Amino acid sequence: MFIFGAGYTAGYLSKTLTEQGWTVYGTTRRQERFDEITQAGAHPLLIDDPTVPERLSACSHVLISAGPSENGDPILNDYRSIFVLNHFEWVGYLSTTGVYGGTKGEWVDEDTPLYPTTTRGQQRKLAEEAWSEVSNLPLHIFRLAGIYGPGRGPFSKVKSGKAQRIIKKDQVFSRIHVEDIVQALCASIAAGTDGGIYNVCDDYPAPPQDVIGYAAELLDLPIPPAIAFKDANLSSMGKSFYAENKRVANERIKSELGVSLKYPDYKAGLDALIRLEEGL
Repeated sequence: MFIFGAGYTAGYLSKTLTEQGWTVYGTTRRQERFDEITQAGAHPLLIDDPTVPERLSACSHVLISAGPSENGDPILNDYRSIFVLNHFEWVGYLSTTGVYGGTKGEWVDEDTPLYPTTTRGQQRKLAEEAWSEVSNLPLHIFRLAGIYGPGRGPFSKVKSGKAQRIIKKDQVFSRIHVEDIVQALCASIAAGTDGGIYNVCDDYPAPPQDVIGYAAELLDLPIPPAIAFKDANLSSMGKSFYAENKRVANERIKSELGVSLKYPDYKAGLDALIRLEEGL
């Protein structure tokens, strides 16, 4: 397995695959991340390492976890000729449910037309299209909801006393535990299909203030104050998360890949996280 962008999610996949006997390579732009990537079981490489084309060509499976920019998808830009040769058994692309845009809280599935309104969503849509244009590539696109897991959850913010329950009428988010992302990726690899598009999210889109409130309950701390969205002092990135409102359906990962979610809703996920973080 060759992973472009050996970040948080890719690290969990690396660990799972190496435990199964796979050899995994993972790229990064920063050499100081080599130890972290190695601990996850992968062989670290700088993205501009001259051996990348040779090692990529020797792999049977590829995961693109690196994000696009205003100049398009950097991996496709730099390594198109290798992908055009198309000797790979499986190519995975980690996208985002942001490609759907906002639907005023209505449900979307993989056949819903894409109308992203954020820059990030628009770039991901263009990247999906660019990868899909490579002839006969066994491309599997995974549209990920908001990712959480060990070290990436609401508990530290609640403990710091800085958490707020930001209220925007009828706003909901879909989310997904990192272990369930890995489960979906592994199921796709095992299925050996020619390609597909999959929403990867849990069963229960929920208001963000409910998640913060539940985290506080688990920590036995006061429920953070509620604040109206219009009064919240959010960064541009923070505001962008509230720009779109939708409920994301996940039936396809169940029916086609046989995925049974370990954490079907945020309560199950946070229950497991606090047991891990509190050493219970």
